[in-house]
Amino acid sequence: LFKLRNQLDVEKDYFESYISIASTVPSVLCLIGNFVLVNRVSASIRILSSLAVMLAVFVVITVLVKMDTSTWTRHFFVITIICVVIVSSASTIFSSSIFGLTSCFPMKNSQALISGQAMGGTVSAVASVVDLAAAADTTDSALAYFLTADVFIIVCIVVYLILPKLEYSSYLEGADESQGITNSSFPAKGTSVQNIPPLRPILTKTAVLGFCVFYVFFISIIIFPSISSSIESVNKDSGSLWTSKYFIPFTSFLLYNFADWCGRQITAWIQAPGPKSKLLPALVLLRTLSLPLFMLCNYQPRIHIKMVIFNRDVYPAVFIALLGLSNGYLGTLAIIYGPKILPKELAEATGVVMTFYLTLGLALGSACSILLVHLI
Repeated sequence: LFKLRNQLDVEKDYFESYISIASTVPSVLCLIGNFVLVNRVSASIRILSSLAVMLAVFVVITVLVKMDTSTWTRHFFVITIICVVIVSSASTIFSSSIFGLTSCFPMKNSQALISGQAMGGTVSAVASVVDLAAAADTTDSALAYFLTADVFIIVCIVVYLILPKLEYSSYLEGADESQGITNSSFPAKGTSVQNIPPLRPILTKTAVLGFCVFYVFFISIIIFPSISSSIESVNKDSGSLWTSKYFIPFTSFLLYNFADWCGRQITAWIQAPGPKSKLLPALVLLRTLSLPLFMLCNYQPRIHIKMVIFNRDVYPAVFIALLGLSNGYLGTLAIIYGPKILPKELAEATGVVMTFYLTLGLALGSACSILLVHLI
């Protein structure tokens, strides 16, 4: 964002919203394509190729960090959005393929995968706060972030290449084959079927759970980060470092990601309500109340709604913690239930479909977040 300091106000003010749209809308199309390719292209090819694309784009971004873009900020803004679109598309194919793969494994593996994603967000938020306190140069800080991303993508490629050789995965693949079940996870182990998985039975069986996944992330992305990152401390003018510098990074990003991680981790021990319970969609719908709660906090700048009801700093902190906790817990439950209520031969395809529900919620939610920001 610091490289856009000379950009038009509309592009600076709504930068997070533009990023949200660029990172979610193309993902929907990629998920549709990934579903079609489930039985036609092995998961290994889809996963490794998407990682390679992400690595290439991140290398480009890493180079751009050290370039002087002050004279071509508009072009830099466009390049940034294009990079976000490409990375998001590749990331979607990667994550949906990985989740489809783990859907063929026991439920605890899917839960661990989802929990690990939130842990990554928490680590990133902690690093951001530490960097805010210690870094002297913004450019060097950004360079460190992207170099770290480059290294981790390379590590992911290496680790995935090792995965088929692990005794645990080999055992599960062998168990599937002994039951006459084949999937496209590891091409050396089985033969892929050149058919598109049957979509109708998957959609029918996962309709309620799919709605839960969609709506959980729809509400979350509307609020976080577009609205939550603009909620300022009511004591911002006091001169305190906490209220002027650390309030938003802590209450919006770190607290949300940590609560989200906790919510996902809880599902490893508690899995209630069940996949057929009416309480699950009821709790998901109850999260709609989060919207007016955040809108009536100290969101700035305010144009249309001047009234601030929750005028203490503790309110947004509590609200963001509840939002993250419910996002992690309810979202994870719905996602991991999906592949387990269908036959095992449809587990990978169902995992991709559940990821589609998630991404669709993020895409529509990010679009609605811009509208809501304009209404406040």
